[in-house]
Amino acid sequence: MLKSEKEEMIKELHEKFSRTTSAVVAEFTKVDVETVTKLRKKFREGGVEYKVIKNTLARRAAQGTSVSVIADDFTGPVALCISYGDVVAPAKILVEFSKDIEDKIKIRTAVVEGRKVDVAGVKALAKLPGLPELRAQLLGVISEPASKLVRTIAAPGSQLARVIQANADKAQG
Repeated sequence: MLKSEKEEMIKELHEKFSRTTSAVVAEFTKVDVETVTKLRKKFREGGVEYKVIKNTLARRAAQGTSVSVIADDFTGPVALCISYGDVVAPAKILVEFSKDIEDKIKIRTAVVEGRKVDVAGVKALAKLPGLPELRAQLLGVISEPASKLVRTIAAPGSQLARVIQANADKAQG
């Protein structure tokens, strides 16, 4: 690889690392192409970027970014799972996917909002609800008081209508 290509790759990685909200470093050994293709598809669906990295270039690109706290873990055959929005997504997808093939995928470490997280932390993070689930929960909490108010306001009118209907039924029969 030419020096100019390396510099361009470092610049591109640095830009990605500076936008990263969370990243998981994983070691992949003896993983077949079909499995990696399935994993890449899951990452795309989750809005996560999966990148096999050149360790030396990644260490240089990480300088001055939040990813620099895990730069020492860029050794051997590793891949980086990067999220720019949902901090839970890379951990959730990787932990869920690695259940089937634990011996082939080994999570090393992660960075979440600039803080280094160990393997146990990544697994705990994977158990948290993702951004879509949190949004749905928040929407439910926000809309519940309005729904209760509407039911409370509508209750006397519907009760009165039932009383009138019952009186009408009683008068007819």
